[in-house]
Amino acid sequence: MNVKKLISIVAVAGIVIATIVGVYVYLKAFTPNTQFSQDEVFVYIPTDATYEQVKEIVSPLVKDFEKFDFVATSRNYSTNVKSGKFLFKKEMTSFDMVRSLRLNVPVNVAFNNQETLGKLVQRLATQLEPDTLALNQAFTNDTFLQENGLTKETALTLFIPNTYEFYWNTSAKKIADKMAKEHKKFWTNERLEKAKVLNMTPAQVYTLASIVHKETVKADERPRVAGAYLNRINQDMPLQADPTVIYAIKETSGDFDQVIKRVGGSNLFVKSPYNTYINKGLPPGPIAMPDISAIDAVLNAEKHDYIYFCADPNRPGYHAFETTYEAHMVNARKYAEWVNKLGIKL
Repeated sequence: MNVKKLISIVAVAGIVIATIVGVYVYLKAFTPNTQFSQDEVFVYIPTDATYEQVKEIVSPLVKDFEKFDFVATSRNYSTNVKSGKFLFKKEMTSFDMVRSLRLNVPVNVAFNNQETLGKLVQRLATQLEPDTLALNQAFTNDTFLQENGLTKETALTLFIPNTYEFYWNTSAKKIADKMAKEHKKFWTNERLEKAKVLNMTPAQVYTLASIVHKETVKADERPRVAGAYLNRINQDMPLQADPTVIYAIKETSGDFDQVIKRVGGSNLFVKSPYNTYINKGLPPGPIAMPDISAIDAVLNAEKHDYIYFCADPNRPGYHAFETTYEAHMVNARKYAEWVNKLGIKL
């Protein structure tokens, strides 16, 4: 056999082998290999997870795990696992899935209206990897609080309700640090100057805003309500804010899930630093997470002489404002008659 013929045979054999290998690799790596009916499924890989743990997590989603394992091993994923949130799409190939497991998907984290820091960390823990214990520790450790001029009572004032982008596996400390940066970004020089004019710190503005937020759901009325509360503060009067009584009852009982529709009678005298009927000035910290409209309502409070207000039966959701106690009591009696007719009891 001459050399040319031998080379030709070897070449043909090489092509055949390469074709067989190519077909093998194609069937292993580049054919659909998912077994879920949804169009998309998110996969969560914990921090420091091993490849064995990844197997347990993705196996229910993969039709032929041997094919997936072949690609993961050949592409060095099995020795270089990434943690995070990852997207699998229906009919993905093994190659696509392994590639997707290297592309961490951002999470849009939203929060608002949480009454306590505890409620907030519970919400965050449903959206991100750190648990409530880790988040609470990150937000309330002494070093973090001191660095941001906060106390455990005012820790909630750090959080401006909005939607923020994180990676699912972001550590609790990094979440806390980002929230501190977002807080500083929110408190612009303009807002800080307005707080200074009110002789208030950002935490105090936030605390008053939490009361305004709970007092009225009407954003257009909040500057007027804020103005009335500021008038009381300036006249050294107790705020006498019903929302603080509700918070005090919940805080002293430890039950923040209870629904309290009306306060009065002995409830007004519940012993708590949050009860502004028996304590002058602001409570130690916020009674809820106010939205931005409530914060800006305090910073841009309406200037007027109103001191008293109560819910207005003729304008549901709004309040009737007065400058004198006598006029206020007329409105208060009308309101009491209205809620009695509705059967709302203390």
